[in-house]
Amino acid sequence: MRKYRLVSKKGEGTFSEVLKAQNVKDNKYHAIKCMKNHFESIDQVNNLREIQALRRLSPHPHIIKLEEVLYDQPSGRLALVFELMDANLYEMIRGRRTYLNPELIRSLMYQLVKSLDHMHNKGIFHRDIKPENILVENNEFLKLADFGSCRGIYSKQPYTEYISTRWYRAPECLLTDGYYGPEMDLWGVGCVFFEITSLYPLFPGSNELDQINRIHKILGTPMPDVLDIFRRKGAAHIDFNFPSEEGTTKLIPHASPEAVDLMCKMLVYDPSKRTNAREALRHEYFREMREIEEAALAAAQEQLPKQPIAPPSNVQAKHRTKGQKDDNNTDKNRANPLPIITAAKSNHDDSSNDYTSDSNVDKDSTNYEINELPPINATGISGVGKNKNSIQDKDKDKKKNIYRTTGQNPDALLAKGRKQNQALANNLVNAGVNIASYKVSSIKQSNSKGTKTSTGKSIGGASTKSRRK
Repeated sequence: MRKYRLVSKKGEGTFSEVLKAQNVKDNKYHAIKCMKNHFESIDQVNNLREIQALRRLSPHPHIIKLEEVLYDQPSGRLALVFELMDANLYEMIRGRRTYLNPELIRSLMYQLVKSLDHMHNKGIFHRDIKPENILVENNEFLKLADFGSCRGIYSKQPYTEYISTRWYRAPECLLTDGYYGPEMDLWGVGCVFFEITSLYPLFPGSNELDQINRIHKILGTPMPDVLDIFRRKGAAHIDFNFPSEEGTTKLIPHASPEAVDLMCKMLVYDPSKRTNAREALRHEYFREMREIEEAALAAAQEQLPKQPIAPPSNVQAKHRTKGQKDDNNTDKNRANPLPIITAAKSNHDDSSNDYTSDSNVDKDSTNYEINELPPINATGISGVGKNKNSIQDKDKDKKKNIYRTTGQNPDALLAKGRKQNQALANNLVNAGVNIASYKVSSIKQSNSKGTKTSTGKSIGGASTKSRRK
């Protein structure tokens, strides 16, 4: 707490008190929630339901942000540092004599329902929806706070029946021994919706029985089949023989029909027939809010730089080799996109190219990487488009290919071939062999035998004629 300077007290609850504090380094104001309970270890702090919920739900524009956790192990004191908001909904409507702008109410309710939709999708329900736990900044931006009472949607029932504030407690919380779920949050939203519209609470009961009677006076006494649902898991202290009430729907004549319709769907007595957060967002009452949000999202996407469309990951680069058929529909080409060129068999015709699997690869074959061209002086590609019956092709088949391009650069291989040729020429020079004398000696040897060269000329005749001169 030394890094914060306490300014004032914002509020106090059963388990904590909220203080306004200023950071001594950057002078920013924060809301610090000081817990009244003491904690023995850091593991107990991490298992705190509020901290776990905030970590799961953040970040979200309509969920309060937990900025820091301050825990003093020797004393066991715990404080949670939050962003500071201007006021809550109760402070916003307290003492007002004029109704809020209907568009402001629509915007605030849309943000509140969006926060609940996010919560319920994450498997958490709040259990204490009321104006004091809904924070507002600049009379425009809304954030849901105080997650100390939240529970997991899929946790085992029954829950604690005395959980939410009485005025905003759903019928299933009043009539059963803790058998309720996330539907109770929408009941609380309906009560808050009415309160910020009319500027007074809807069901201000003084006790549980008075609370139920107030609900019946406004909504009417439910049908016996609905009461039977609650009676099966009913609380022992509740008498279900309620007096008959008609109910009324003319409490807020200044509200729009769409607002009243959504409010009535949130305040349905039977929780199984009550609207959920996702359905509420799709209601006609929020149609303009949805259009504004979609337009803003579209405008934001247009401002983003366009990224080049990458090819699908399963598309392989293709290199066409001479004689290879362009067949993109065969499973063979898709399974083996890199053809392996092997020596042709003796029974193949002139136009045959043998692209086989790895199991049939000849030892003298040359493998080529994708997008790699074969080196110009490679001699290991034999039997492709040539007559195997010729003696010249048979001699080439016997030669060992020294250039293998798999995993190597073709340019480097070409340089290697040039280097080997240069080394051979250097060896001839170093040995003192004269290329001209080598040709003369070979001519003399051929003249003595009277043979012919491959060109069909008589070397001996030419040399005889030269001696006559």
